[in-house]
Amino acid sequence: MAISGTIFIIFTLVFIHGLTICSSQTNSSSSVKCIDRERIALSKFRKSLTDDSGRLSSWIGQECCSWKGITCSNKTGHVLKLNLHNPTPFDNDRFYNSQDGEYMAYYSKSCLAGELNPALLDLKQLQFLDLSMNNFSGSEIPKFFGSFKNLKHLNLSVARFQGNVPPHIGNLSRLEVLDLSNFWTNRLSSESLHWVSSLSYLKHLDLSGVSLGRAKNWLDSVNGLPFLTKLNLSNTLVATIPSLTRRPNFTSLVSLDLQWNIITSEIPHWLFNLSNLVEFRLDGNGIRGPIPETFGRLTNLTVLGLSRNYFNTSVPDSLFNLRNLTYLDLSQNKLQGTISNAIVNLCNLKFLDLTDNRFTGKIPDFGINQNDCLQDLDVLGFLQFVERSNLSFVRTLSSLRELDISNNIVNGSIPSSFGQLSNLEKLELSNNSLSGMVTELHFSKMLKLTELSMSLNNLLVFNVSSEWIPPFQLKTIKLNSCTLGPLFPSWLKTQENVVELRISRTGISDRLPDWFEKVYSRVHYLDISKNNISGELPQFEEANNRPFRRLILNSNSFDGSLRPLPSDVLLWDVSNNFVSGNIPIQNGTNLTLEVLILSSNLLSGFFPGFLCEIKTMTILDLANNQFTGKLPDCIGEIENLSMLDLTNNTLHGEIPNSLGNLPLLSLHLHNNNFQGQLPSLENAMFLNILDVGKNSFTGVIPPWIGENQQYLAFLSLQSNNFHGEITEKLCQVPQLQLLNLARNNLTGNIPPCIGNFSAMITDHSSIEYLMLDVDYGGSIPGIINGIERRYTKTMPFLTSIDISDNSIVGEIPDNLTGLVGLRNLNLAGNNLTGRIQENWRYARINFPGFVEK
Repeated sequence: MAISGTIFIIFTLVFIHGLTICSSQTNSSSSVKCIDRERIALSKFRKSLTDDSGRLSSWIGQECCSWKGITCSNKTGHVLKLNLHNPTPFDNDRFYNSQDGEYMAYYSKSCLAGELNPALLDLKQLQFLDLSMNNFSGSEIPKFFGSFKNLKHLNLSVARFQGNVPPHIGNLSRLEVLDLSNFWTNRLSSESLHWVSSLSYLKHLDLSGVSLGRAKNWLDSVNGLPFLTKLNLSNTLVATIPSLTRRPNFTSLVSLDLQWNIITSEIPHWLFNLSNLVEFRLDGNGIRGPIPETFGRLTNLTVLGLSRNYFNTSVPDSLFNLRNLTYLDLSQNKLQGTISNAIVNLCNLKFLDLTDNRFTGKIPDFGINQNDCLQDLDVLGFLQFVERSNLSFVRTLSSLRELDISNNIVNGSIPSSFGQLSNLEKLELSNNSLSGMVTELHFSKMLKLTELSMSLNNLLVFNVSSEWIPPFQLKTIKLNSCTLGPLFPSWLKTQENVVELRISRTGISDRLPDWFEKVYSRVHYLDISKNNISGELPQFEEANNRPFRRLILNSNSFDGSLRPLPSDVLLWDVSNNFVSGNIPIQNGTNLTLEVLILSSNLLSGFFPGFLCEIKTMTILDLANNQFTGKLPDCIGEIENLSMLDLTNNTLHGEIPNSLGNLPLLSLHLHNNNFQGQLPSLENAMFLNILDVGKNSFTGVIPPWIGENQQYLAFLSLQSNNFHGEITEKLCQVPQLQLLNLARNNLTGNIPPCIGNFSAMITDHSSIEYLMLDVDYGGSIPGIINGIERRYTKTMPFLTSIDISDNSIVGEIPDNLTGLVGLRNLNLAGNNLTGRIQENWRYARINFPGFVEK
């Protein structure tokens, strides 16, 4: 027993000793020892960096292989990987939102900055280097980066480097991944990509955002990379896709991205030999002509983006043979013809956008495929199909996440089966011919819906219960010109996340409910105009939004007084209401207001001086109110003001000379009590409308009108006390199409050059005016057949000369008959002689009392 016990103890001790030895060996192999030279190099590198967020706080002690972002070899201890990618997710919209200071500060703090110390070269075995999403603003990419002989992965994307890409990177002969992408556009540039041809093992090359406008040889350089699978040259100012004299060598290419360049050349034939291509993006260029039939060769394509070009023929049927496509974007081209129902054979599609083209025929019937093979379609967009269609085709697309068929001629009612689209997040049906009732059934299972747009369907009526609680929480609501009223829609009370609400012209005739101010006081975009909503204006809270808020409440029955504005409002329109009292005094320097429209109310008091402090103001419309007093001298301090409308108030006194400092495009002072001489506006080089009628201005017709106003189209000096002759300098205004000098004290003759007004030679009734924005005060009075009318959207068609009720003498110039675009000529109340040709039938002519020779 003693012997066996002793043996047991000996074996036990030996077993324990063996375990200790094994454990010791295991620890020694797993505990990597940092190489002193490399630790010193990393410490020097760290000292040259700025690390406000403390991301490198672990870089202390002797064991650098345990530092955050460092990976060492388990065998040698050499640093193999240095990953300093900024871990903070980058939100482009939030970063560029100057009002979202909290996020900007948070992201900026998380960025590494400072200088890149060449001590890194002591990391002899470094294979992976990632400095992406940091901020080395103003720094060039160090040339010493080309000395990392073992580097396989280099990522400097969105690190805000600038300057030329050093060709020394071409020395990295083992490199497999190179990412220099930069959406801080074109900070980096390269005049040649010859250095790329040395990177023979390269698989992934991303130069998006790097200016390559002068790199004519880019294709030859890339063609020498046999293992290349991904090439991204988006937004690089590339102007052409060159031809190749031989078959491409980079046949392993899987992804080719040439979006957002200035390419106008045709798609070359060699591209269709890239049989392995899975993703091809060419959006946002200037390519014209047909979409090549040869796309049908690229049978492995899953992503094809050709949007925002000028393709102008029909869609080739060969595209419908690409059965692997999951993404197809042909939007914003000039494509024509019909879309074959064969498009439903693209069974794997998840995204399809054909919006903004010139298609004819009907929207394809996606319901004809008996296999329902489009069940996974996420996004569907059509636009401008000219034949009437209905929405029955949607019934089988149960996976739809986005549906956009706006701006078509879709008619009939909306099927109640829409309510079964449980995955739908965005529904865009605006500007069609839809009619009938919209009920709770249409939304019954739309739990994910966040964007709802049915605007400009004038026969669409919402008929939902006042107790209805929708299953969704919307962010965007666009229902303009549908019928929601007469009561204010109570279901809007339940939508607590809305950033955009547009319910203009919806037949609401009701008092604004008490809950509206609480739910919508921070909304980004609000348009409830052109209804009959009564009550006091809501109070809006600070929201710190960008784009800055737009609040449009015009053409209702609001009363009471104005409320102070939040500082982040860009546009504030409460015109055509019954708002009274003074404009509340605010600190104008805190406001970002660009457009203020308060016209056609009952406002009174003096011109508020704080408006002069709003340097961002471009449009100020106070017309048709009861403002009194004088214009302050500070009016000229609103340095960006381009439209000022003070029509129909009781303002008086002289106009401050400082008004001439403003870059005015449109000035309306009609029907006030202003007096004195009109100050010089010769610095307003692009003045288009000048209406100072019905005041008490004196002096001669200002000569600067003809000398400097080359863009003046509408001039009204009527009903003032101007005297002297009609200056020939007016004939130097080539764009003039309305000249109203009636009811002044003018003498002398009509200058013969008045028949040279080139804008009155054109028949404006046949011209389409697409660019003139007259929504904000762009109006002017004109007297036709003795009736004064105010022209707004029809202003471009107003061509008129009115010199009536002056003391003009002499003959009527013969060349007036050459003004074939003239719609009104009024010479009455003068002492004119002569004859107007009887066959001149273009104008309404009024000149009673003249003496015929």
